[in-house]
Amino acid sequence: MNGFWEQVQMFFWNLLHRPSVVDYIDIAIIAVILYQLVLLTRRTRAIQVLKGVAVVVVATYLSDVIGLKTLSWLMHGILNNSAIAMLVLFQPELRRALEQLGRGTKINQHRSAAKDEGQRTVDEIRRCMLHLAKRRVGALIVIEGKTGLQDVMETGTQLDAEISAALLENIFEPNTPLHDGAVILRGERVASAACVLTLSDSNAISSSLGTRHRAGLGISETTDATVLIVSEETGIISMARGGRLTRHLDEESLEKILTGIYHRESDSPWQRAYAALKRVMGKEGKTRHDE
Repeated sequence: MNGFWEQVQMFFWNLLHRPSVVDYIDIAIIAVILYQLVLLTRRTRAIQVLKGVAVVVVATYLSDVIGLKTLSWLMHGILNNSAIAMLVLFQPELRRALEQLGRGTKINQHRSAAKDEGQRTVDEIRRCMLHLAKRRVGALIVIEGKTGLQDVMETGTQLDAEISAALLENIFEPNTPLHDGAVILRGERVASAACVLTLSDSNAISSSLGTRHRAGLGISETTDATVLIVSEETGIISMARGGRLTRHLDEESLEKILTGIYHRESDSPWQRAYAALKRVMGKEGKTRHDE
């Protein structure tokens, strides 16, 4: 055990006094290993054990530095036997983690989790809109953008629920407490229902469109939200964005709109930066070609 502490102390001494390229590579490898270890255990009981081991390691180090001999003896005894105890107690979890590590599923899971959740959200909203349109049940769904809609949410009933087609359809079902008003979606959550929206004052709106369309268009004029509307009279699906109303959306166009919203949100900052750079380079290339 003393050799272990000597290696740890030597590691930190080298880190503080003479760091080299090899030291930085060593630190990066250790950071990646620890990160993947956390990913493997964050939703299992093993993460609690790892936290406990970390506390014991810190307590052991402090007791050695301060000179608390009895506490140090006790902590060293716990550390010396903790590895065997963990193998015995968590043998099923360790075996499952190693199997997943060998398949590579768990390590790569976090990279696709956001995209999977985004696709699930797209499918649920699309299914809800198509069902409501088929039954001619009016609906008004506001998908929050970068402009916060907290003041609008406070006019309705706070929910903070996972998005599902069944939940949204149940909210807009006629003669239910929350059907009259707008639903606000924040990310992959249903934030609020029965919200009151300000109507648009535009004279360009057709007289055949009712209050639901005017309300959706109104919030799209003052925010960057995307609003999906189902007409109660005709079952036509419409979208309001940037003060413009697009009508007669079919399943394909609805899928494209929702995918553009939720897959863009699930991308990492590096992916969004790369996509923006590609768009800029594409525009420059097109401009030069036109010249």
